[in-house]
Amino acid sequence: MKIPEVRNRILFTLGMIIVFRIGTHIPTPGVDGAQLINILPQDSEVFNFFNMFSGGALRRFSIFALGIAPYINSSIIMQLLVYVIPKLEHLAKEEGEEGRKTINQYTRYGTVLIGALQAFGISFMLERYGCVLNPGWGFKLMAVITLTAGTSFIMWLGEQMTSRGIGNGISILITVGILAGLPEAIYHQYTVMQGELSDILMTIALLIIIWATIVMIVFVQDGVRKIPVQYAKRVVGRRVYGGQNTYIPLRVNQAGVIPVIFASSILMFPAMIFQWLREASFMSDTLTANPWLYTLLGIFSYNSVTYLLIYVVLIIFFTYFYTAITFNIQDLADNMKKYGGFIPGIRAGQKTVEFLEKTTSRVTLAGGIFLSIVAVIPNLLIKFMNVNFYFGGTALLIVVGVAMDTMRQLESHLVTRNYEGFMKKSKGLR
Repeated sequence: MKIPEVRNRILFTLGMIIVFRIGTHIPTPGVDGAQLINILPQDSEVFNFFNMFSGGALRRFSIFALGIAPYINSSIIMQLLVYVIPKLEHLAKEEGEEGRKTINQYTRYGTVLIGALQAFGISFMLERYGCVLNPGWGFKLMAVITLTAGTSFIMWLGEQMTSRGIGNGISILITVGILAGLPEAIYHQYTVMQGELSDILMTIALLIIIWATIVMIVFVQDGVRKIPVQYAKRVVGRRVYGGQNTYIPLRVNQAGVIPVIFASSILMFPAMIFQWLREASFMSDTLTANPWLYTLLGIFSYNSVTYLLIYVVLIIFFTYFYTAITFNIQDLADNMKKYGGFIPGIRAGQKTVEFLEKTTSRVTLAGGIFLSIVAVIPNLLIKFMNVNFYFGGTALLIVVGVAMDTMRQLESHLVTRNYEGFMKKSKGLR
């Protein structure tokens, strides 16, 4: 806090967080809040999952009810399209900073489009459940404009925090939204405790699981498989280039949290639809006449064994898929060969590609298993330990990952300013 620039960045970030939290309490016009609270599912894991990422704004149906989810979806879609559409790939690789700005602009347009579509669907749902004071196209238009503007404002806040704050603005807002529901979750968990020995033991076990999960995430997030690379010496004129030893860092969790988000998004929709169908009165006779439909509902029922198995398979699949499209092994091998680099004991060219593919496949499998374990922790806690809040999975990966990245950003700012006191303190702690 003694460095003016770093202090201003921290205070700016905190100010934007306060603005974000205020916005989550501003209600959307035309919605009957009391009626909405009565009809919203209090014990639905699916709804609690979405509400957690909006910082509670979805339950209150504030102007930030959509949260930053449209921006996340748009960013993921655009990131995938960069490797599919040649024009976008050219912008990302050849145009430099200007190309990235253009892709960011496309991402903003996609955020507005996805937000408008989601807001339009939610407006229909609210009218169906009788939570609208004056239903009609006027309300639908107002809801679409309000919710889309709220999402766009959150996106702008995140970009301002990235440029003028500590950094990672969007990620920090997501983390703040997740942590905002933590005090309420702890309170609810405390209210169900009866003070018996079993409750105390369960609480201790829960704390141990939380601690072990965080340690595992930190350990794996920083884990890399180092592949040694040597560069042959080259003489150009009177200068000698190359000859140094380096390594290729293959991250264990190369895909980050994206496979979990993809798998959750795919499975959330059938689970939510089947849950609505199960609760509908007209489904009772249909289920009796068609037993296979009841079996299908059970397969996609949240927290069922089949649901968790499909969830794990999808996470591992998307881990491989995302790693394959973001980590081009052929280009890496070609660049190594071009500049005289080689892996000791491996012939340059096709043999290097085969070795890297084999190694990457093994490391990716370890990363996929890690993501699967962390992702199913909340489901297991809810099912077997009767935990009344959504802990772990995507939320914990985001919170721990953002905390680590934020600390790195602060350290980079301090190192840039040559703050010797911080460096001495860090050495003392080590």
